[in-house]
Amino acid sequence: MAEFTKLIHKYLRHDKKFPHVWCPGCGNGIFLGALIRAIDRTGFEKDQIVIVSGIGCSGRISVYVDFNTLHTTHGRALTFATGIKLANPKLQVIVIMGDGDATAIGGNHFIHAARRNLNITAIVVNNSIYGMTGGQYSPTTPYGATATTALYGNIEHAFSIAELAAMAGASMVARGTVYHANLLDELIEKAIVKRGFAVVEVISHCHTQYGRRNRMGGAVDMLRWQKESAVKIDKAQTMTAEELTGKFTIGVLEDRDLPVYTHEYNKIRDAAKAMLAKAG
Repeated sequence: MAEFTKLIHKYLRHDKKFPHVWCPGCGNGIFLGALIRAIDRTGFEKDQIVIVSGIGCSGRISVYVDFNTLHTTHGRALTFATGIKLANPKLQVIVIMGDGDATAIGGNHFIHAARRNLNITAIVVNNSIYGMTGGQYSPTTPYGATATTALYGNIEHAFSIAELAAMAGASMVARGTVYHANLLDELIEKAIVKRGFAVVEVISHCHTQYGRRNRMGGAVDMLRWQKESAVKIDKAQTMTAEELTGKFTIGVLEDRDLPVYTHEYNKIRDAAKAMLAKAG
């Protein structure tokens, strides 16, 4: 506890920005703890880190952490992050998004950032709902679940964020939960040091907007659901499809080495410079 208190004073703007705005029991607090522990393990200095966030409950994280931070518009966090990374590739850019922020209004940005394989860490906090703006259903709201915009049940099928990222070309894709906090620390740390576009989907909960409306109980009940529903990837490989029904896998789901966009971009830039010098 004493060690974590040191991290709080080192990495959080605790003197001006707290208390936070999240509901009591929200998973964002657990995720915030995992984030600063992971960053501390990487050994990067605070000035080497840039945290970019969009709009939503998780977007508030950029206000609370004491790094270079940018709180951007809805769905556009990755576009701002792209500009930062291209302007200064030495910076470690971490993007925090919600499920609606990343895969609804920001869906095309998410797909193409993965396709380009930008050297960016993208963390998507997935609570299956638009929690901050009133409980509307999002691209990850399960089929049949209710929301303020789906009073009789959602008739759309949910995205799998991790599978979408892997198919779009991300170098690393992982999924964790806020219940499995120690594993979440490790996954975020691996994603930060991975070269290329690294995605961590964080299964969280919104007991205020989603849990209450869908009769899943309070925060503790929803954390218990994460514990019971999550299966580590190595165990999942020994289970049948029937046994995995209603479950989801956690751990590193994809890890590969692909050409990094900033490196390829610099090669084009250097070739253009050489051509101009020769012509001059």
